[in-house]
Amino acid sequence: MNKSLTLIVDDEPDIRELLEITLNRMNINTLCAENITIAKQLLIKNQFDLCLTDMKLPDGDGLDLVAFIQKSSTPIPVAVISAHGNMDIAIQAMKKGAFDFLSKPIDLTVLRQLVKNALKINLPSSLEKERRTRHILLGDSDLMREIRNKIEKVARSQAPVYISGESGSGKELVAKLIHQQSPRQSAPFIAVNCGAIPLELMESEFFGHKKGSFTGAVADKKGLFQAADGGTLFLDEVADLPLALQVKLLRAIQEKKIRPIGESQEIAINIRLLSATHKNLGQMVDKGEFRQDLYYRINVIELVTPPLRARPSDIPETASHLLSKLSIANHQVQPKLSTQALSALKQYHFPGNVRELENILERALALYDGSTIEVDDLNLPATSELPPVDSFNPTDLSLESYLEEIEKEALSKALEEHRWNKTATAKSLGLTFRSLRYRLKKLGLD
Repeated sequence: MNKSLTLIVDDEPDIRELLEITLNRMNINTLCAENITIAKQLLIKNQFDLCLTDMKLPDGDGLDLVAFIQKSSTPIPVAVISAHGNMDIAIQAMKKGAFDFLSKPIDLTVLRQLVKNALKINLPSSLEKERRTRHILLGDSDLMREIRNKIEKVARSQAPVYISGESGSGKELVAKLIHQQSPRQSAPFIAVNCGAIPLELMESEFFGHKKGSFTGAVADKKGLFQAADGGTLFLDEVADLPLALQVKLLRAIQEKKIRPIGESQEIAINIRLLSATHKNLGQMVDKGEFRQDLYYRINVIELVTPPLRARPSDIPETASHLLSKLSIANHQVQPKLSTQALSALKQYHFPGNVRELENILERALALYDGSTIEVDDLNLPATSELPPVDSFNPTDLSLESYLEEIEKEALSKALEEHRWNKTATAKSLGLTFRSLRYRLKKLGLD
């Protein structure tokens, strides 16, 4: 098997020698250049697998080299080396397509891990990626084709990705697909809902702790960063992180190291960071509720998951897929959606996106009679029942909870009027007895 070949670009002889010795010991061949001019000549004459370049060079900067390599017919991973504390340039390089970054003074453990990660992306793939994601992230609309293509591109990088979009639009699914198409696909994918961890446990959950470091610490505990070692850490609802933890998260991203509670030594971490929220992080930064420097670090690449209402042509296929999944889970024969039912779904606003569509279909599956789901079986909320889009705040009350409260109030009132006679109540509401019984059980009124 041929050895990998890496191009090292740095004007400092000591740095070039350090990088060359380290990579040679990893059984990797190297060629060196002291400036961009020589580097470009070597790139034209040789087939490299990786490039390590300093940012500040005598005849330009590393960004020029990143751009040059990205424009080539066979681009290779480029890792930029930046001076300690000069993260802004490293972030700018990753926005332009750099694979990752290293800070000076160079930590050889971090360097070796970066090189291993970078060389993995040149291994041949056994499956064609867009075709594979096509069956997971459904839809043939331009919006969905675009996001699948973006997923394939960002999966090749180590740059932090910020996934924005409305609740229920598939942000975690996008994060999983990035991981599954990345060099880290065989390592753990650790997803955590930042809003679900009690404040007093957050630091321990993220960074771990040593036995006896605080009351209740009866054993050593690995944190989420260590659990995701070699893989991907996905921070869902990252907007819910308290400011105190945001500072420590920022340091972990920049230094690629963590310090468990009670530990005297820092531990090198090897993770790809993905984050998401349905909130507007930019507005939170303006209000002082989220650190601007952390926002800048996690938002190197942004992916926006489109709302379902923006791609109505994808609704029939998505609905069919969800009905198949629900029918199998309930041991039922999959019903069809009538033409009228499909039309109603395509015209509906879907504030809760795909998650709401699944809830609607799950309810319809329990209520329909015959072999076809009709419009009435969907029980789509009337426009007047929904809160104004601008005033609706999902953080105060989820759409599903909001609708359940309305339904619960209406059913309770009807039951009281008919002295809890369920047959009479169902008739007055225009429901079948089976439908009423299902609703009462779901809402805890039976």
